[in-house]
Amino acid sequence: MIATIIISCITFIAVTLSILFFPKIRIGKFHISTYWVIALVGAITLLACQLAPINEVFTQLTSNTSINPLKIIVLFFSMTILSIFLDEVGLFKFLAKFAAKHAKNNQYALFTIFYFLTATLTIFTSNDIVILTFTPFICFFCKNSKINPIPYLVAEFSAANTWSLMLVIGNPTNIYLATSAGINFFDYFKIMAIPTLVAGLVEFAVLFLIFAHKLKTPLQINEEDVHIENKVALVIGLLHLFTCLVFLIISSYINVEMWIISLICASSLLISSIIMCLITKKNWNYITGSIRKLPYPLIPFFLSMFVIVVALNTQGVSEKIAEALGNSNVIWTYGFSSFFASNLINNIPMSILFSNMCSNKAAVYASIIGSNIGAFLTPTGALAGIMFTNLVNEHDTKYTFIDFIKYGAVISLPIIAATLFTLSLTIRL
Repeated sequence: MIATIIISCITFIAVTLSILFFPKIRIGKFHISTYWVIALVGAITLLACQLAPINEVFTQLTSNTSINPLKIIVLFFSMTILSIFLDEVGLFKFLAKFAAKHAKNNQYALFTIFYFLTATLTIFTSNDIVILTFTPFICFFCKNSKINPIPYLVAEFSAANTWSLMLVIGNPTNIYLATSAGINFFDYFKIMAIPTLVAGLVEFAVLFLIFAHKLKTPLQINEEDVHIENKVALVIGLLHLFTCLVFLIISSYINVEMWIISLICASSLLISSIIMCLITKKNWNYITGSIRKLPYPLIPFFLSMFVIVVALNTQGVSEKIAEALGNSNVIWTYGFSSFFASNLINNIPMSILFSNMCSNKAAVYASIIGSNIGAFLTPTGALAGIMFTNLVNEHDTKYTFIDFIKYGAVISLPIIAATLFTLSLTIRL
């Protein structure tokens, strides 16, 4: 047990340090993210030392269960393709420019529109896609409008990691924890809708109080036309996304697993796009762009952390942690422990670990809340935080590690308290 704990802790610490100090390494013309390489080395070490039984890892990877990590990867990547395709078509940029244009010169109006636009897109796509899309736009827009980008960046990142609670597909952590507990799409929504709504409204109020004095400067907006060039591609993308959402909602009633539905919809989107490309004889870069922008490093990172958690479970570490957390007040104990654990070991390995510890569904929902809201306490809380800080730095916007924690603590602590409290009332009802 001790050897497993030592190797796992070294891996977790090394992953965190790599995110903070050496996020990428250069090999020739290529850049490779270090966090997944370190996680892979940790997993291989545990396998080589026989601390993570290979037969147990293989059994879980090939099992016909809803928590098979390969199924979860397929579900996440399929939904990501649907979201990225719409981004490639230009939907997100169109909506952002449309919002900016109709805010006139009022930053208060623009801030409100941007926050709820981020919230809406996050609900129906995913937090990672919204962050990847909106962060560069916000940096560029604020620089050209001569306004402070910090209120908008903080609001975007917070909203994306709060409203991702609404649907089970909003975050990989939601998918893994809910699936492991046998919670289907509709049952998840029934419980999490009200806590998410409360979290979002409390968050917006906190953000407005923090940044109200910075939003007084009038905007200088360029009144350019906003339009989408390929409306056929937009219709195809939206049709597949909404079809997928409808079938995900009824998946438990038609007895079809969510990963199968999302895979069929993503495959249909790609095939339809190729057919339309051949018919119109136009270069549909949306297809190649969608495939190229998929977060491939998530695959080795997720599987490596899965192996590490198998080792911790096999050695009885998860059981010891579960005993320490106990079975009373699970919403609060699991909610806050997952919130802080996300920032110690990242919310993906935290979710894999907690999926084996949660004693009931209340603990599962609380852990899901902690995994999402914990993402904006520190940059290491989630992969979204890594992407966000990299994008901000690339666009010459000053937003330090201390800034992230300063705003993150002020915003996330009251939100998680309000959300967990609402969850406790919702479950009782």
